[in-house]
Amino acid sequence: QLQLVESGGGSVQAGGSLRLSCAVSGNTDSWYCMGWFRQVPGKEREGVAYIYKDRSTTYAESVKGRFTISQDNAKNTLYLQMNSLKPEETAMYYCAASTVRGWCGRYDVMNYRGKGTLVTISS
Repeated sequence: QLQLVESGGGSVQAGGSLRLSCAVSGNTDSWYCMGWFRQVPGKEREGVAYIYKDRSTTYAESVKGRFTISQDNAKNTLYLQMNSLKPEETAMYYCAASTVRGWCGRYDVMNYRGKGTLVTISS
């Protein structure tokens, strides 16, 4: 079992930066991959960035070069550093984890999920 709690959301102007955190508790060594997702009202939830147990990472094309996902074992925390933010990236951001090897990607296959943190970017 894992529990995930996001923090770090808030309001920022376009071009600014935010760092999201996701505190992980429970069986913290059980994850296979973790990811950040976002959902704009009226749109589908999309995967933004993923990190795997071997520390490899993948990113959505739209955020490559601007967002960085990282994970701190000692603090049991997942991070998403977001730079050069755009107004259209205003969304609820969620962290999620999969403990099933080979299952990583869509939000509905991630078997543990947080409740989200709101990011608002003004123009």
